[in-house]
Amino acid sequence: MSTPPKSWDMPVFAALVGLAIAGPLFVYPVFLMQVLCFALFACAFNLLVGYVGLLSFGHAMFFGFAAYIAGHLAKVGTVALPVWLPTMGKAWLTIPLSPLTPEIAILAGTLVSALLGLIVGVIAIRRQGIYFAMVTLALAQMVFFLCLQAPFTHGEDGIQAIPRAPMLGAFDVRNDFIFYYVVLAIFCAGFLLIYRTIHSPFGQVLKAIRENEARAVSLGYAVDRFKLIAFVLSATLAGLAGATKALVFQLASLTDVAWQMSGEVVLMTLVGGLGTVFGPIVGAAVILAMQTYLASFGEWVLVIQGTIFVVTVLLFRRGIVGELQGLAGRLEAKLASHSTSGAHRGPAE
Repeated sequence: MSTPPKSWDMPVFAALVGLAIAGPLFVYPVFLMQVLCFALFACAFNLLVGYVGLLSFGHAMFFGFAAYIAGHLAKVGTVALPVWLPTMGKAWLTIPLSPLTPEIAILAGTLVSALLGLIVGVIAIRRQGIYFAMVTLALAQMVFFLCLQAPFTHGEDGIQAIPRAPMLGAFDVRNDFIFYYVVLAIFCAGFLLIYRTIHSPFGQVLKAIRENEARAVSLGYAVDRFKLIAFVLSATLAGLAGATKALVFQLASLTDVAWQMSGEVVLMTLVGGLGTVFGPIVGAAVILAMQTYLASFGEWVLVIQGTIFVVTVLLFRRGIVGELQGLAGRLEAKLASHSTSGAHRGPAE
């Protein structure tokens, strides 16, 4: 795939950050925070499928479970762990804690998501193709059932009215404008970590595994170890997005951990551009904008989304950003050829 020079990435990122900083002056900040959370979620998913070639149908388990953990710790603080007693069978061990501040709750949700990613990765990483996708989907359904049954999740009601205590003791995140810039900082940190990863030697190995895993093995790389690290990193960042989203909406529900959420992040990534740096951001913005501003159409929003997805697959097979990169590459090659031919004609004339 033709791509513009890597030197364009940071100027484009700086321009996007500039627009994001001015965004709350023109767009509802809660919507922008939602876009940032889902953009980080899509970027984390794209790291796995776009640069390693592992399609996960269960990434919502990391996003949603981190939201539950962060929401519960920020609101209640108590921790209930399942234990099995010889005489009573399964019981819940309750550890009383005081409600945590938002930054600690988000960090806790992220760490739990990383641990869950390690467990799931060890189980699923040796599978490939559709088998890997089905294993992740099955494990995600198990996590969904756990969230439905565990006492701290409150079943179908979810965790509501999650409080926003002052963050770091200084930022009053109850104000949406202040919290927006905190969320923007979290997104930028996650995005830059992903960017650094894919442009590092580690990222080059991941791309080699995606292109030809057998050749990577023959070169002596521990392929399973590299894939496991990428899987855990993707799960961690998905958990960071989910934990932040729980505090944005002050809600953690089964919707966050359902398989439909996994399908939605796949749609965002494909529409924006699979395997591109900025594609997931664009895809998340497009899908969420449709859901928000076309809500008056009711269930027809799903039909519109499906139509756009089909059109994207048929006409923009590399996604919106992928096609724009391809167009930029062709224009650059054309300009280079014209300049070269002009240089050859100059002395003769």
